[in-house]
Amino acid sequence: MLYSVQKSVFLIFISILSATVTLQCQTGFFQIIKGIVVDKTSQVPLAGANVILVNSDPLNGTVTDLSGNFVLKNVPSGRQSLRVSFIGYQSTDLTDLIVSSAKETVLKIELEENIYTAGEVTISSEIRKDKPLNLMALVSARSFTIEETDKYAGSYGDPARMAANYAGVLSSRDNRNDIIIRGNSSMGLQYRMDGIEIANPNHFGALGTTGGPISVINTNLLTNSDFLTGAFPAEYGNALAGIFDLKMRTGNTERREYWTQMGFNGLEFGTEGPVSRKSGSSYLAAYRYSFVDILEKLGVELDESAKYQDLSIKLNFPTKNAGTFSLIGIGGTSRIKILDSESDQEDWTFETHGEDINTGSAVLSFGISNQYFFNESTRIKTDLSFVGSNVSTQIDTFGLTSPEKFNWAGEKSTELKYTITSSLKKKIDAKNNFAFGITGDKYDVDYSDSTFFKGNYRIETDSRDLFSLLRAYSQWERRYIYRLTSYLGLNFQYLTLNSSVSLEPRAGLLWEISPLQTFNFGMGMHSQMQPRMMYYVESLDTDGKSVLSNRQLDFSKSLHFVLGYNFLIAENLRLKAETYYQHLYNIPVSESIPQYSILNEGTQYFVDRQDSLVNNGTGTNYGLELTLEKFFDRNYYFLFTGSLFQSKYKGYDGTERSTSFNCNYILNGVAGYELPLGKRKNRILILGLRMTWAGGRPYVPFDQQATVTNREVVYDWNRAYQEKYEDYLRGSFRFGIRRNEKGFNMQFYIDLQYRANYTYVYLYRIDIVTGEIVKTYKMGFYPLGVWRIQF
Repeated sequence: MLYSVQKSVFLIFISILSATVTLQCQTGFFQIIKGIVVDKTSQVPLAGANVILVNSDPLNGTVTDLSGNFVLKNVPSGRQSLRVSFIGYQSTDLTDLIVSSAKETVLKIELEENIYTAGEVTISSEIRKDKPLNLMALVSARSFTIEETDKYAGSYGDPARMAANYAGVLSSRDNRNDIIIRGNSSMGLQYRMDGIEIANPNHFGALGTTGGPISVINTNLLTNSDFLTGAFPAEYGNALAGIFDLKMRTGNTERREYWTQMGFNGLEFGTEGPVSRKSGSSYLAAYRYSFVDILEKLGVELDESAKYQDLSIKLNFPTKNAGTFSLIGIGGTSRIKILDSESDQEDWTFETHGEDINTGSAVLSFGISNQYFFNESTRIKTDLSFVGSNVSTQIDTFGLTSPEKFNWAGEKSTELKYTITSSLKKKIDAKNNFAFGITGDKYDVDYSDSTFFKGNYRIETDSRDLFSLLRAYSQWERRYIYRLTSYLGLNFQYLTLNSSVSLEPRAGLLWEISPLQTFNFGMGMHSQMQPRMMYYVESLDTDGKSVLSNRQLDFSKSLHFVLGYNFLIAENLRLKAETYYQHLYNIPVSESIPQYSILNEGTQYFVDRQDSLVNNGTGTNYGLELTLEKFFDRNYYFLFTGSLFQSKYKGYDGTERSTSFNCNYILNGVAGYELPLGKRKNRILILGLRMTWAGGRPYVPFDQQATVTNREVVYDWNRAYQEKYEDYLRGSFRFGIRRNEKGFNMQFYIDLQYRANYTYVYLYRIDIVTGEIVKTYKMGFYPLGVWRIQF
C-alpha cells in the first residue's frame, strides 16, 4: 500500500518482496503427480490412458484405472513434462509443470478425440496457453495457468493484473485492477467461478464496477482458466467486453496439506485434503486477513487505515449414482478510513477544508452444483447460487471556520442475486457437440445514497425492489475432416424490470491450414443490462415529484467481428494476430449533458448517478493486435504484445468523440529467465522484466470557475475528451532465487518498479471553494511482501 508519496517525476521502489519456504516430511527430492484423464468434450473418464514422464531414464510411466485416475510416483522436483496418450485420441504433452517437494501435483488432463479414421494420420498436440479450455471459443480466447499470475513481474497473484499483459488489454489505474479490453469500459467484464457468475470480486469495490485495489480471488485455489476478449460463445451472456472464466481446483483426495502466507493479500492460512478417501471427496479452503491491520495492531502508524479479510472454500463429493456434488464459496469484507481530522492542516486533502472518508464493502458468492452423467456422451450440470454485495460510505467535511464535522455525502446500498442455472451438453460423435442451457436470476436490490447541495440533501437513489433476468442459450460445434471447425450459437435474455428483450446470434469458424497455422473468424451480437443502481436514479418531474427516469433503459448492445491468424513458429514459439471491429448501440446518453455516455464509466470508486438517460448513443472500437509468445522452455519465456486501436462514441448530440479509454496504442513486454546454479543444479536464479507503454487517456477537464460559483464539482463538457493525460510508461524488474534441498524448498524474490509519471495513480479532484485542482493518492494500494510456508 502506498502510504506517503514524494511528488517527483519518477520513483523506483520495492513493490513486492516474496519469500517461499516449503517443508515436507520426505527423504528426497521426489514427489507424486496424480490426477484424472477425461474426454475434453464429454468429460467422461478415460480408462487405460498412458501417462509418461518425458525424458525419464529408466522410463517412468503409468496407466489410468477404470475411473480415469492415475498416480505417477518418484517424480523429481522441479520443472517436468508429461506425455499422455489414448487410442483414438490426440496425444498431448504437458510441459512446464512445476513439481514441489512439499506438495503433490494434482492434474485434470483433457484429451480430444481424433476425427480421422484409423491409419490415416497420427496426431500429437501440446497443451498450449493460446488455446482456451472451452472448445467452442474459436476466437479471442486463451487459457492461462495459475503460475502466470505470480510468475509475471508486477502481477501480484492477481488474474486481472496478469491479463493486462495480453494484447488489447490495459489496466485502468495502477492502484486498481480494472482492465480495459479493446477500448471497452471495465463494466463490460464478467467474472465466473466454476460456471457461476460472481459479483465484483475485489475489496473496496463499488457497485456497478468490476475492479478494486485488492482481489478477493485467491489464486492458490485456482486451476487453469480461460480469458475471452470478444465474440464469445452463446453460453456467455450479459457482457459486452470480456469474460474471466475461472476454475477452482479440487482438494487433494489422499493427503492433507497446509500452507501459510503473509504479504500483499494479507496473512493467509490454507488447507486441503480428503473428506473421505474411500469416496474420493475432498475439501479446499483458505482465509486471509489484512496485513495492514496487523501492522496497526503492532503500533505502526499509517496514513490510511485499511482492513480486509476473505475466505475461499470448495467441497467436492462424488457419488455412485447421483453424480458429483460441489460447493464453492468466496467472500470478503473490507473497510478503509482516510481521516483528515487526524492530520495537520497542511496535510488536508484541500487547502480550505478537510474531509473524513469512511467506506467499506462486502461481497459473497456461494454456489452448490451437481454434475450428472446420463451416459458417456450426455451430462447435465445444475447450479444453485447466491451472490451478494454491499457498499457503505460516509463522507464528513470540516473547515477552519466550521471545525465541527458535517455529513456531506453517504451511501448504503445492497444487491442480492439468487440464481438457478442448468446446462445440458451432448457429444453426438467425434465431430459434433451440442449444448443448451437456461438461467434464472432473481435480484433483490436496496439503494440509498445522497449528497448535500445548496442547503438540502439531494437524493440520488432511494429504492428497494425485486426483478428477474431470464436467459437461455443453445450452441453447436462441428468439426470437419479437412481441419475445419464451425460454431453456431444463440443467446436469449429477458429483463422483467422493463420487459427488455435480446436475441443474439453467434458464429465462428476455425481453419487449420496446417498443424502449425490457423485462421479463425468470429462474430456475434452481445447485450448487457445497465448497472443495476442506474435504473433507480431519481430525478424531479415538472411537478417537482421524484421519478425513476432511467427505469425503462434497454440493454446496451454490440456487434463483434474478429479475424485472427495463429502461427506456431517453433514448438514453444507462436505468433498471433487479430483484427476486430465492434459496433455498440442502444447506449445510455443524456439530453441535458449531450457529451455524456455511460461507455466512459467504470474505473473509479463510484459510478456517476446520471438521471434521465435514453438509449440513443453509439460507440465504435476497432484495432489490430499482435502477440509474440515464447512458452517456458530452456529456462526462459517471453511475451510481447502490441495493440493499435480507436475507441469512439457518440453522445446525445451525435458528435463523435474519443472515449475515456482511447489511448490508441499499448505495448507490453514481459520476460523471465531461470538459471540453474551449483553442482546439483538445485539453486535457481530468477530474473524477470515487464514493461508497459501506452498512450495517454482522454478526460473531461474541470470547469474551475463554474465549480467555485456553484460550490459543486462542474465539468467542462464542451472540451470533453479533447485533452489527454501524459503517456504511460511503467517497468518492473524481478530478482530472486529458488533452492531445493532434501525435504526443503525455498524461494525468494523482489520486484522493483519504475514509473515515468503518475498518470495512472493520481485521483484528480477539485476544491469547490478555490477551484484548485489537487492530485490525491487516496486509496492507493500497493503490494508489500509475501512469506509462504507449505507442509
